Amino acid sequence: MRILIVTDAWEPQVNGVVRTIKSTRRELEKMGHAVDILTPLEFKTIPCPTYPDIRLSILPKSKVIKRIEAFNPDAMHIATEGPLGIAARAWALRNNFPFTTAYHTRFPEYVHARLRIPLSWTYQYLKWFHGPAKAIMAPTHVVKHDLELVGFDNVVLWSRGVELDIFMPRKVQRLGTRPPIFLYVGRVAVEKNIEAFLELDLPGSKWVAGEGPALPALRAKFPKANFMGVLNQNELAEVYSSADVFVFPSKTDTFGLVLLEAMACGLPVAAYPVTGPLDVIGDSPAGALHHDLRQACLDALELKREDAVEHAQKFSWATATNQFVNHLHPINEAALAEQFGV
Repeated sequence: MRILIVTDAWEPQVNGVVRTIKSTRRELEKMGHAVDILTPLEFKTIPCPTYPDIRLSILPKSKVIKRIEAFNPDAMHIATEGPLGIAARAWALRNNFPFTTAYHTRFPEYVHARLRIPLSWTYQYLKWFHGPAKAIMAPTHVVKHDLELVGFDNVVLWSRGVELDIFMPRKVQRLGTRPPIFLYVGRVAVEKNIEAFLELDLPGSKWVAGEGPALPALRAKFPKANFMGVLNQNELAEVYSSADVFVFPSKTDTFGLVLLEAMACGLPVAAYPVTGPLDVIGDSPAGALHHDLRQACLDALELKREDAVEHAQKFSWATATNQFVNHLHPINEAALAEQFGV
């Protein structure tokens, strides 16, 4: 099958959406599918207001049409709701081409945190965008349920995986600060609630790995914390293996791939009992969930690293990609179904 994935999130961004699409492409190609990815790298772009690391494509309509028609896909998946996603959606509707979409992040909550735009306005836009999709892929059962509560139809589950050949316990110490070492990895932005972690009165030392618009302010406000930039996967595995607790302060993530990466390296998790941690960790001994994040951090110090590894090994990209394929709506199958009424 020829599968086209359209995404407004791509390199040089380092985030869960980009990693998910890359891992899914790899697994799809292993299965024998031909995969093309339409990204902002092919277009003129401008920085997103309040988040310059994200590049928005300028007037992409004509080139999107040419790219889609040149590839001639059997199935199309629109991963994001930005300019490329809008252009691909418009082409699909004009040509009666079935497509699927994905809900990767709690976009309304992010926009509200940054710009104070009412949640209802953004949800209305998302309903317009995702409404014609044959399936809206959500990363967890909780997110699926939440979307259905606010009126989304055709929501299906598309889980996530972890690169177990990369993220594994390493015998190395990259973080040479006073133990216990508490670590955050991810985008450094207001919606990630990192300040809640850095404000905690904890023993030992704190580290933040990643970049984002909130980084300068956090460096200035928390001079005792340690900061490092974006790392490649092997470097990340070494950093995870060097820490004692992975702290995940976000209350808005839909999944949190970094949770799986940390646990796969033997690093127990401390987090709030909210969507993302609840779905990934549940009641396993791989992490400590508490409304008091400090208590969760202290509780996580008592957890066994081998339990975290064992729990992470339950998640694979092969399984997640099989879900993805089963949710696609190839044009040929759709045409046959319409013609023969099946």
